[in-house]
Amino acid sequence: MPEFWKSAGYHLVTRNTQGWLDVTPDLIRAYLTRPEIHPVEESCEAEHALFEALMADPARPVADADLAKFADPDAVDNYRVMLAFRDHLLHHGTVEAAYAALFQGTPISIPPVFLDQLVHLILRNILRQCNDPLRLRAAELFFREQSITFEGGRVMVADAEIVEQLSETGGLGGLGSLLRESGTPMREVSLDVLGEDNAALYWDRSDRFDTALDFRFTEPGPDAFARVLEAWVRHFTGVECRIQPVMKIRDERWSWHVGLDSEATRLLNSLWQGAPMSDEEAMRLIALFRFDFLNKRDQRADIAGKPVWMALAVGSDNRLRMKPQNLLVNLPLAQAS
Repeated sequence: MPEFWKSAGYHLVTRNTQGWLDVTPDLIRAYLTRPEIHPVEESCEAEHALFEALMADPARPVADADLAKFADPDAVDNYRVMLAFRDHLLHHGTVEAAYAALFQGTPISIPPVFLDQLVHLILRNILRQCNDPLRLRAAELFFREQSITFEGGRVMVADAEIVEQLSETGGLGGLGSLLRESGTPMREVSLDVLGEDNAALYWDRSDRFDTALDFRFTEPGPDAFARVLEAWVRHFTGVECRIQPVMKIRDERWSWHVGLDSEATRLLNSLWQGAPMSDEEAMRLIALFRFDFLNKRDQRADIAGKPVWMALAVGSDNRLRMKPQNLLVNLPLAQAS
């Protein structure tokens, strides 16, 4: 198996007999070395001392008195956020349990980037034996915001951060920034569109997130994405399902739907209520899916055997911000998994 997503931190954790990822001291240390926490030369002695103590014992209890010794109040705030996240991870024991618990009961306040990092790591585990680059690229939608463009009948999905970087530098890095500031015309930069004929190029570039995907119904992108959805549901709930891209929702007895992002949820709710949809809103629904439980006993009895409709949609800013947690909290499961 080629290596992929080294940035996910899979080497920092261990996989238990359940197939979930145990929270390890090395994983905690990785968060402690983030720039918001790692002391700089100007940091006070107390900040340096606590950092070294935590690196030696990442699970070390930290009292308010320890933070009160800090000279920098911003550092205190950063530590409070990080320590709350650390304690959440340690309390739940596995990365998956800690992630799922964020959407049950009263969630803790964590930076969105931490949430994306957990999803990245969990998917690295789920897809550890995946040898399909198209599926891996589709999985990036789970944890990285995407920029969507409609051109020549195609629906192009590209990493929003990479698109923004290229628009600023023209692919020339710091030189490109200088040229842009000087008013020099920038050359047009296009990303490689990943397809079945060039999929192998993904392996060497998986951590660069610099390939695009055609998400038209007739292309492999939606199907690859559906396979990742199935794997995500199976990993967390043990439920076997079949998810297929569809062109339209044809269901006179529409019983359940799940939006895979905020905009999709809004649009599906509107459709279910029978409200008319404008052409502009219809274009924003870039993908529809039919979800079927393979075992009816896994589905709520009152709608057993009926499909669940899913959708991905683009916001007014042409950005796609998937919420994979919706698959954990909004499915009509027979019982909590």
